[in-house]
Amino acid sequence: MELTETLKAFIEEGGDWERKATTLAGVFIIRLPATKNRPASLAIDINPLGENGLPMKKKGIMIMNAAELAAFRAVFNSDKMDSLLKALEEVLPERKTGAKSKKADVVQL
Repeated sequence: MELTETLKAFIEEGGDWERKATTLAGVFIIRLPATKNRPASLAIDINPLGENGLPMKKKGIMIMNAAELAAFRAVFNSDKMDSLLKALEEVLPERKTGAKSKKADVVQL
């Protein structure tokens, strides 16, 4: 089945908020429900996979058109984004990956 036919079938027959994986790791297609103002539609959900094969974030980035993709690409490719991230990494404590964190002290209110 051709890609456009597959997408048309998904928008017509898929469930609200149903997510379909693609052959591109970390890229999913989500069926958005109809609202009062627009019919059901599709969006691309980008959420890269970690070493464990699971999405890195609870929610990914939803993209619905080429203009949105271009805007995200411009931000991600900005030199200022690199310098901002480096500064954040210097300020924030290092995160341990894969290990469960100890119980934090809880402030009683």
